[in-house]
Amino acid sequence: MATIESETPWHLRGNWAPVQTEVTAENLTVEGSIPPQLEGVYIRTGPNPKSGFSPHWFMGDGMVHGVRLSQGKAEWYRNRFVQTPNITKTGNSSTPDLGDLSNGSANTHVVTHAGTILCLEEGHWPWKIDKELNTVGFENYGGSLTTSMTAHPKICPETGELLAFSYFSFEPPYLTYLRISPDGQLLQSEGIDIPNMVMMHDFNVTRNHVVFMDLPLVLDLSLLESGVPFGFNPSAGARLGVMPREGSNADIRWFDIDPCYVFHPVNAFEEGEKIVLYVSRQPEAFGSSSDDYAEVGRLWRWTIDLASGTVTEEQIDDRPGDFGRVADSVVGLDANYGYLMAMAGEGNSEEPVYGSALWKYDLQQVNVGSIILERVSEVENLSLLLIPNLTVRMRVG
Repeated sequence: MATIESETPWHLRGNWAPVQTEVTAENLTVEGSIPPQLEGVYIRTGPNPKSGFSPHWFMGDGMVHGVRLSQGKAEWYRNRFVQTPNITKTGNSSTPDLGDLSNGSANTHVVTHAGTILCLEEGHWPWKIDKELNTVGFENYGGSLTTSMTAHPKICPETGELLAFSYFSFEPPYLTYLRISPDGQLLQSEGIDIPNMVMMHDFNVTRNHVVFMDLPLVLDLSLLESGVPFGFNPSAGARLGVMPREGSNADIRWFDIDPCYVFHPVNAFEEGEKIVLYVSRQPEAFGSSSDDYAEVGRLWRWTIDLASGTVTEEQIDDRPGDFGRVADSVVGLDANYGYLMAMAGEGNSEEPVYGSALWKYDLQQVNVGSIILERVSEVENLSLLLIPNLTVRMRVG
């Protein structure tokens, strides 16, 4: 019996439907012109269940897409599955085996560090690919990494260190801090005491500190079949943990905040005896219903006063947005600009609208501008779309 379109979850149909074909296209058609200083490969990854099904949009085998730019030309586009054991095994279910750290999906984020391209997913080890998008193998730093690793590590622009953590532990310590040298050596794996296993999707770094977000999205095994076994429990409390970047569990200081959830911060930096964080804060996550979008994030600023032991919490904007970032050159520093992806409003569970606009925030003046993006439902010919009036100023932060 054929599946009725409306009965298919939004993440498995339309523009979100899994791509089953690996493509290589060369000498792409370009509308407009490509600035010659744009040189390199743009790579993204995302959940793309090879089986055609996943219980939740977080799940699905990693598929990387890449466009190679050189000397004003778009030399090629290609897409490839990341060839993890999860995708190559018989009867693929798109749900990784949590007991085997090599058996991930590599479906969440891509970073380059120590000359290696890493495809990341927070329940397992990273997976390495080469510049042609071919799978190389998992990365466990010569066997020294014995935990999973977050999909959102931070690379310090001043030291070149990769700072990361792991939260996917079913026994204490539920959190592990990871510090990796510029040449790819695991320097530190530090257990951090927190009371519960929580979904800690991302974290914050500054020039001298890391800041963990112990927020009450707590493990709930009764939700396992949903694909995301975590439930929002405000009685568990919420707090921020500040630790020196080369510190230990004994050095961490905890600061209570109002219960909430943050999938992605924008940036953090030090200001004298204070640490300022810009985050996409939402009142809860997976809390009141099965609707992922009962609540969405908005830009907030948290100011941690290390001298007084207090936190000031301020909402900066009422526009819904998430997936924030700053220029790589100012991660952990006082950036001029931050960027968030526009989101639809609360309760839009039928098809969450990502990417209808980009919010560009002047973090010095707390002003916002927008870049409206046209949504294309059908593409007849593969081409690279450039926005002529979009000037990149990320280099100056």
